[in-house]
Amino acid sequence: MKFYVYILRSKVKDKYYVGHTNNIIRRLKEHNSGKSKFTKKYMPWELLYYEEFESQSEAITKEKYFKTTSGRRLIKKLISPGSSVG
Repeated sequence: MKFYVYILRSKVKDKYYVGHTNNIIRRLKEHNSGKSKFTKKYMPWELLYYEEFESQSEAITKEKYFKTTSGRRLIKKLISPGSSVG
């Protein structure tokens, strides 16, 4: 089974969300149907970026990195218009 770290961006507010899952399509649908408390307020969401991992622990490690100061800097590069990172 593959695991993924993903970055979503709200289409209505200047917000992004980082998470991990084993099914990106299902998880995006859950975010856009209001099943997540935080993301419900900023629907709809679009998938901006994802990375694939062999284990859940690797995906969680990357998710935690994205939530650090240096990880947030990288996210800003990844989600900036015209970015070629990733």
